[in-house]
Amino acid sequence: MKRIVRAPAKLNLGLDAPFVHPDGSIEWRMVMTSIGLSDHIQINATSSHSAIRILSNSGFLPNDRRNLAYQAARLFFDQVGFKVGLEISIEKKIPVAAGLGGGSSDAAAVLRGLNDMFQTGLSFEELAKIGIQVDSDVPYCVYSRTALVSGRGETVTPLPKLPKMWFVLAKPHVSVSTPKILKQLATTAVTHPPIDELLAGIENEDYDRIVAHIGNSLEGITTASHPQINTLKSRLIEYGADGSQMSGSGPTVFGICRTESRAHRVYNSISGFCNEAYISQPECDSYPVI
Repeated sequence: MKRIVRAPAKLNLGLDAPFVHPDGSIEWRMVMTSIGLSDHIQINATSSHSAIRILSNSGFLPNDRRNLAYQAARLFFDQVGFKVGLEISIEKKIPVAAGLGGGSSDAAAVLRGLNDMFQTGLSFEELAKIGIQVDSDVPYCVYSRTALVSGRGETVTPLPKLPKMWFVLAKPHVSVSTPKILKQLATTAVTHPPIDELLAGIENEDYDRIVAHIGNSLEGITTASHPQINTLKSRLIEYGADGSQMSGSGPTVFGICRTESRAHRVYNSISGFCNEAYISQPECDSYPVI
């Protein structure tokens, strides 16, 4: 018995952190979308009672309990009340620690795959409740479609499909510690992007309004330590993107283009400046809501 599941990367079109709770957890208000750049997850049931084995083509991923896919599988079986041995093979295509939600999407893909594999009939809402115990991005990645994400990440409100657009991604050769970035939110003044205007642009399928109101509250914190992120943003605009910003806590930035031909020109230009560059489209309705 096996399943093969795709795990799409996510982009933050809008990321706001209105406040930090006394316990240090963060209140989010984010507009997220999923793109074609994806990891591929193969889940195999094994005869090894309750043992979970993680395999990957990436040397950067832990293959033990630290792996988010491992954690998701264990929590899933705790929820449904039975134990099965698993081998989870992760073919990484999403850059690791890049602000693209690769680990969270892998975990969400495992939840979806196990739900289908064992016909347990859990809704996306129920899978998201399991996922929030793994990471704040997992509930969104369960849905993997354009959505407003709020609270601590547990509230996912699907949005209409984005108008036609292309994304060009560029990851600088730097490492960013998400926990360190988030820790600074409590003591750093940040900008708050116009999430309502961004939502209005999506509701009205207005490309120009969407591009005009993207924003990321974490960008100022991350770029203070890694100014090359701003350099990449500027180059994406210089090469023809209509808008550009950082995704998540970084360091990956993306440019938005209206047409495929423009996106390829931007991609070809940025590829000469950045080793890790990608071109992709939104995948808004890959996983319809159950």
